[in-house]
Amino acid sequence: MELENIMSLPSLTIRPRRLRQSPAIRRMTSETSLSTADFIYPIFVDESISEAVEVSSMPGVSRIPVSDVAAMVKKVEDAGISGVIFFGLPSEKNANGSAGWDDDGIVQQAIRAAKEACPNICVIADTCFCEYTDHGHCGVLHGETVDNDATLENLKKEAVSYAKAGVDMVAPSGMMDGMVAAIRSGLDDAGFQDTVIMSYAVKYASGYFGPFREAADCSPSFGDRASYQMDPANRREAIREALLDVDEGADILMVKPALAYMDIVREVKDATQLPMAVYNVSGEYAMVKAAAANAWIDEKRVVLETMLGFKRAGADLILSYHAVDVARWLSED
Repeated sequence: MELENIMSLPSLTIRPRRLRQSPAIRRMTSETSLSTADFIYPIFVDESISEAVEVSSMPGVSRIPVSDVAAMVKKVEDAGISGVIFFGLPSEKNANGSAGWDDDGIVQQAIRAAKEACPNICVIADTCFCEYTDHGHCGVLHGETVDNDATLENLKKEAVSYAKAGVDMVAPSGMMDGMVAAIRSGLDDAGFQDTVIMSYAVKYASGYFGPFREAADCSPSFGDRASYQMDPANRREAIREALLDVDEGADILMVKPALAYMDIVREVKDATQLPMAVYNVSGEYAMVKAAAANAWIDEKRVVLETMLGFKRAGADLILSYHAVDVARWLSED
């Protein structure tokens, strides 16, 4: 019915505000909900430190030594959060990032500590090389170009090493062509057919990653990552990337960053049948923290609204540095 016709009725019969008039009715008719089970908490583990060091650009987030992993993971599990994802900072780096597949490497140590302390939490390992290479790029270099296929061989070794340590899920994040197929092959050949692959299927060359590069000590020593991460202008390419990863055997797909790419989240979700993860990245987190510190925004309200936006766009899982706070707020409410 035309709006003018509705408004001309003797008595206004269609009133959407009826369903907004009380907290109870709003809860009953809410279309989207948040649960602690939706969240994955990122953890930075640093082989070179003996006590936690706060990341200056990410208030409330610290690099921790492996000795603190058990307590941190227990805190996350007690909050009701489903999983943790580890990023490792090795004490030594080299050109090919071989610390990434060292069976006694920093992430491998963290995996074992986490599974010993909390056997039922989902432990995930970011699977890439930017934290491990002395040049800060995500793979083996040929001159100043990342050699895609040589990097695939190393990704297989890294994923298998994580699986041997007891990881539940590997998360390749370097945007190498064929990375999911290579890792799936490597895991299956090594007897780890049940290890889940959560692929960073759509990862943009984003300005939102700045604080992460401080946290993970992984800024490239030259150039940028635009030759392997996606152009922020591209939408169709995102669907193509996601569908390739589906065909290669990914179990979960991810879009990163999340906030500026919710349209992509929805399109990838609609184009595939796989669970969808989003990464609420460091720059998004830092902006909220900075605004809240200046009393420009209500941190709790803005964070929960943003998380609902991710869910509404199609996310099933949210990787977020806010996760522990969100769990506390949900329990208070």
